Amino acid sequence: MGGLLPPETWLGAPGLMLQSGQLAGCLPAHPAPWVAEGHARPLSLHAPWLGDTPGQCQWRPNGSRPGFLGDCCQAAWLGINIFLFTYYFLFFDQDERYFYTRAILGSALAWARASAKCLNFNSMLILLPVCRNLLSFLRGTCSCCRRTLRKQLDHNLTFHKLVAYALALFTAVHTIAHLFNLERYNDSQQATDGSLAAVLSKMHLQNSNKWLNPIHSNQTTVEYVAFTTIPGLTGVIITLALILMVTSSTEFIRRNYFEVFWYTHHLFIIYFAGLVIHGIAGLVRGQTEDSMEEVHPQRCAEYLVHNHKECRHECCKNPEFSSIPAESWKWVLAPVLLYIFERILRVWRARQKVVVTKAVMHPARVLELQMQKKGFRMEVGQYIFVNCPAISLLEWHPFTLTSAPEEESFSIHIRAAGDWTERIIDTFQQQKPEMPRIEVDGPFGTASEDVFQYEVAMLVGAGIGVTPFASILKSIWYKFQQADQTLKTKKIYFYWLCRDTGAFAWFNDLLASLEQKMAESGKADFLTYRLFLTGWDSSIANNAAVHHDTATDTVTGLRHKTIFGRPMWNTEFSAVATAHPRSVVGVFLCGPGALAKDLQKSCHQHSSLDPRKVKFYFNKENF
Repeated sequence: MGGLLPPETWLGAPGLMLQSGQLAGCLPAHPAPWVAEGHARPLSLHAPWLGDTPGQCQWRPNGSRPGFLGDCCQAAWLGINIFLFTYYFLFFDQDERYFYTRAILGSALAWARASAKCLNFNSMLILLPVCRNLLSFLRGTCSCCRRTLRKQLDHNLTFHKLVAYALALFTAVHTIAHLFNLERYNDSQQATDGSLAAVLSKMHLQNSNKWLNPIHSNQTTVEYVAFTTIPGLTGVIITLALILMVTSSTEFIRRNYFEVFWYTHHLFIIYFAGLVIHGIAGLVRGQTEDSMEEVHPQRCAEYLVHNHKECRHECCKNPEFSSIPAESWKWVLAPVLLYIFERILRVWRARQKVVVTKAVMHPARVLELQMQKKGFRMEVGQYIFVNCPAISLLEWHPFTLTSAPEEESFSIHIRAAGDWTERIIDTFQQQKPEMPRIEVDGPFGTASEDVFQYEVAMLVGAGIGVTPFASILKSIWYKFQQADQTLKTKKIYFYWLCRDTGAFAWFNDLLASLEQKMAESGKADFLTYRLFLTGWDSSIANNAAVHHDTATDTVTGLRHKTIFGRPMWNTEFSAVATAHPRSVVGVFLCGPGALAKDLQKSCHQHSSLDPRKVKFYFNKENF
């Protein structure tokens, strides 16, 4: 390498550099290296499972399971839902104020009202996991927030989805129950058999303020009520908005049609507006307290059916009813105001000027943007949201920061993986006098901020998933440069899986600089890295065979040879467990779900039941 490279050149040396709109050269692609036997499994030329979308990462500790405390939180949430549903189901099924209402509707009343309470509760929660500034504050600045509790904040999107599924379930129950209610209202209105339900449905003829059945005409249909009344129309709108939001949030839609997911998710505004006004009309009614004292249904209900004009009994007076007051606004007011404040803060922060100091085109259509922004402070592995007004005023996409906190500027890497990323890359490739304007919101915290809290760390990146680890490795370089004695981490294992040789050019200068600096510091064993090539052809393999005996790798110029195939994770974990028999090992992944399952399985298999021995803790990045 001929000397220690400055950090600003690590991610900007290879490729096509665009600075102030000018082209500045392009390095040719390198051939692939040799296979290190015993550390890889052979696979086909292409590995589509490595096709992770850039920026889709947020740390999820311990894989898909949130751990004991997370299980307790989920159990508490589930318990509250069960309690609310059970309590209000029994309340509306047994309370005497709704005796006459049940005479018309039956048990469907309890099903509708109990599910409504659970809908309000989950609507209160659905916005909190996406208040990113609140989560970052709790993670990084709240002194009363312990590390164990902070880790649960990294499950914010998992909890958000869980609450969304609950909303979908309770909406279905609520809607079906009210469809039964409308049918029974309609049947009772048209009934002429003199039953209690029929008598109650005709009370509007005697006094317009004492009605119990909202359907007052035999010509009124269920469809008419559903699409002309406030509860009916808002209910239809809320349900349609929820269906669109849930269906557009599937993995397939988010990865292949992100714009569809992005725009339909903003239907939450319509959802909350409809929810607040849904119960204003008060179509479902119950007997008033004063009327209960005068004509209690237990002793007076039979007089309604056999009431005569000459009746002198105290029960001959008709009961009076009032609407159930709208309560949804009480549940959602605080989280909605908090979210509005969150959005205002993010808009204000996003409007602050961002200067793009350098744009670099790397192989495999990867764009690196180096930027500066007044007052911007970050930690390793954090991410930002990026908007390019020249492409879309409303679309914001998350990208992991690849720079270190010690640097004056911050950077991201954008891989072409969709319409928006293709367009922003094409925009920056055009030779224009000025760089396109970029807006930045963030940074936001992830569990990767805790990577230096582990004595041993295993970092696994797949394709562009290497970006958060670039930030970590660069920060390590600075810590060695400054002889930082507070660094708790004693060993890092770094694994990078790519399906083409050109991708390795992104960060090989960084690894080379780390190698050299650690050798000069007498800590050559601090970093062990393995680069895996998951796709190749015969010419690449033949070239690697010819240069097998060289001291350095033919592609990267590093001491460690690039490996053909996927890692044998059982071998890797066994080696780490043997080398660190009493350590707590943090395993961090930014990559696809299939790889996450393999690593999570290995973490469980190689963690000792003895608390004094090695433990592996799995963390996955997945936004």
